[in-house]
Amino acid sequence: MGSELWNEVDQYFGRKLLLDDELERVLGANREAGLPEIDVSPLQGKFLTLMAQMKVAKRVLEIGTLGGYSTICLAKGIGVDGRVTTLEVDQAHALIAEGNIRRAGFHEQVEVLVGSALDTLPKLKEAGHVFDLVFIDADKENNPRYLEWALALTTSGSVIIADNVVRNGEVVDAASTDGRVMGIREYVDLAQRDPRIDSTAIQTVGSKGYDGLVISVVK
Repeated sequence: MGSELWNEVDQYFGRKLLLDDELERVLGANREAGLPEIDVSPLQGKFLTLMAQMKVAKRVLEIGTLGGYSTICLAKGIGVDGRVTTLEVDQAHALIAEGNIRRAGFHEQVEVLVGSALDTLPKLKEAGHVFDLVFIDADKENNPRYLEWALALTTSGSVIIADNVVRNGEVVDAASTDGRVMGIREYVDLAQRDPRIDSTAIQTVGSKGYDGLVISVVK
């Protein structure tokens, strides 16, 4: 059992449960632009849409936009009166994302903020923003700081989701010197000891390999 079967299963469920040509066009546009193919998978994207719907989220924060694929998935779950604020450090990526978001029809619901997230997050706090759902999918080295800011920008009942936390099982290597793994392990340690949140982890396999999510609810 391995990646070939995982991909086959992903394709099966995708054929059965996903009917969204617009999102396929987004992935195609990202490939044409030469973006790294590190978006969430289509099934994971639908998971984000459903999470936003189940939470009845109206204010969503995304840390890490890339080409806007997951951004659009989140926007699909918030309704016409919702808003997604997404943070992207790379200006070129942000421009591609803005084009994808506009073509998908969500430009009035999505705001792309360009710059270091650790510079932008304090400004969101100062402006009084509070979010129902936070999706963290950026540089893993800074995951602990992103969690701290997510907690500062949410309230009781808000949901915080961190992506790519398993990294093909490397997360269990306490001796790892990989900054991404170290950042994820510190994130999990914070989630463990912070009394403000209750958390779990879900391992995933599929077209994106072996990875997973940490999902937290603010108490």
